[in-house]
Amino acid sequence: MGSAKQRYDVVVVGGGHNGLTAAAYLARAGLSVLVLERLPEVGGAAVSAQPFPGRPARLSRYAYLVSLLPDQIVTDLDLDLQLASRSTASYTPLVRDGRHTGLLVERPEGAATRASFRVLTGSTEEYDAWRAFYDDVGSLVRAVAPTLLSPLPVERDIRSQVESRVWDDLVATPLGRTLEARFRDDGIRGVVATDALIGTFTSLHDPSLVQNRTFLHHAMGNGTGEWRVPVGGMGAVTAALARAAVAAGTEILTSAGVSALRSDEDGAEVTWRDATGVHTVGCRIVLSNVAPWVLEILLGSPDEPENKPQGAQLKINLLLDRLPRLRSGINPQVAFAGTFHVAQGYAQLEEAYAEADAGRLPAVLPGELYCHSLTDPSILGELADRGAHTLTYFGLFTPPSLFEESREEAKAEAVRRALEAIDEHLVDEIASCVATDAHGNPCIEARIPQEVEAELAMPGGHIYHGDVEWPWASNRARLDTPAQQWGVQTDQPSVLVCGSGARRGGGVSGLSGHHAAQAVLASR
Repeated sequence: MGSAKQRYDVVVVGGGHNGLTAAAYLARAGLSVLVLERLPEVGGAAVSAQPFPGRPARLSRYAYLVSLLPDQIVTDLDLDLQLASRSTASYTPLVRDGRHTGLLVERPEGAATRASFRVLTGSTEEYDAWRAFYDDVGSLVRAVAPTLLSPLPVERDIRSQVESRVWDDLVATPLGRTLEARFRDDGIRGVVATDALIGTFTSLHDPSLVQNRTFLHHAMGNGTGEWRVPVGGMGAVTAALARAAVAAGTEILTSAGVSALRSDEDGAEVTWRDATGVHTVGCRIVLSNVAPWVLEILLGSPDEPENKPQGAQLKINLLLDRLPRLRSGINPQVAFAGTFHVAQGYAQLEEAYAEADAGRLPAVLPGELYCHSLTDPSILGELADRGAHTLTYFGLFTPPSLFEESREEAKAEAVRRALEAIDEHLVDEIASCVATDAHGNPCIEARIPQEVEAELAMPGGHIYHGDVEWPWASNRARLDTPAQQWGVQTDQPSVLVCGSGARRGGGVSGLSGHHAAQAVLASR
C-alpha cells in the first residue's frame, strides 16, 4: 500500500535493526520518518523463526549474537530488551597424541581456565602468553570503545593511547605473524585466530589486514570482547526496536521493495513496489540500510559483478533432542555453553583457506557451534523441559564460488563435512541427537551465501555488506560534514548509509543506525 504522506523528513530503505534504530532516534527527535522493508517483516538478519514444523523452538535464523549494542542505545530508546552472558567463553576439542582433550576458557576466566591450559600444553606458559596478548588487545579496545557513540576519531588519536608494540602487533602487522610470534601451541593460535576470520574470506597473512580489522571488530564486543545472547532470540531485538520506532511516530511499510532512488542537493525521491502497485515519496534525506553495492544499483549505476562483496560462511541451524557426549569427557552443558570451536587449529585454518582459495571445498571444514538454549531456554518453548537444545553452526571458508555448479550437491557435501568435523569429537554422532519435525524430517536447516543473498539481499551473502573497516578515520580523511564525521557519507549529499556498510558497521550493534541519525540531526 502507499504511504500516509507524500513527503517525509527521512525515508529509511531497509528495516533491519540499524534502520529501526535510526528511525527511532529520528522520530523521537520530531522528524517524520518512513521505513520501507522488502520482506513481510522487519528485522533483516536479526530475526527469529520457527523453522521446523511441529517444533515450537524459535531459532535466531541468521544473526545469532549481539555484539556492540551499547547500553546507552538501550536506555535512549527505552528498549525492553535483556542480553544474557554465556557462562563459558569457549571450548575447543582437540586430539593430541591420539588422546581426546580440549581447551576450556571460562567467563570470567578462573582456575579451570588456567588448569585447562596447563593440561593441554604441559605448563602455564601459554596461558601467561594468552593473558599478556589479551591485555594488549584490551588496551586497544579501551582506546576505541569509548569513541563508538561519538564522531569518528582519527588514527593518531587512537594510536597515541596505546603502546607502539601493541599497535604494531594488532594494527600494522598481519595477525598471523603476530600469533606465530606470541604463541607456540597450534590450538591456542587457532582459538585466537578465528575471531579474525568470521564472515571474512581471507588468510591470516593477508597484507590488506582485513583479518586484523575483523579481529578488532570481534574483540570489541560489548566493550570487553563479550558477545551476548538476546533473551527471547534475535527477534526480541528487532521487536524492541520496532516498538520504539513506532511509538515515536515512525511509519513502517513491509513487503515494500524499493526499486529506485533519485537524489539531488534538495532531497531525494524513493520508489517502491508492493502488492498494490508502484509508489513514490519525496524526502530530505534517505538512509540506506542496504549494502553499498545494492545502493549503487538503486541509484542507477550498472550492476558490476567484479565489485560485488563475497561472503564465505555456511550457516546451519539444528534442533536436538539432547546434547551429545564428548570424547574428552567434559560436561556437554559446559562445553556447548560458549563458542565451541571445530577444526580451528591454526594450521587447519590456513590449509582450509588455501583449499577454498583454490576453488575446493575444504576437506576438513572449520566452524563453530553455539547452543543458545543453555543460556536462554525460553526459545525452546514447551521443549525446554524435555532436554531439547538448539545448536547454531557457523562454517568458515565457503565462498559462493564453491556452490556455483551443482549447488544442491555442493551444499549437501558442505553440510556433511561440517557435521563430520563435529562428530570427530563426539561419543554420540550429532545425527543421533537431531530431533525430527512433524513430518519425520531431521531438524537441520542450512544456508549458503547464495541463499543468504536471495533471502536478505546481502550481496554475495556477505554478512558485513563488505570488508570491515578500522573504527577510526585516517589522519588525512575529510571530516567536513556531519555525515563524514560520523562515517555514514555517500557521494550523494541527501543519501547516507545506516547499515553494516557504514564505517563502524557490522554485527548486531545499532551503531550504524545511531551514527546516521546523529549525522541527520547535526545537519538540520
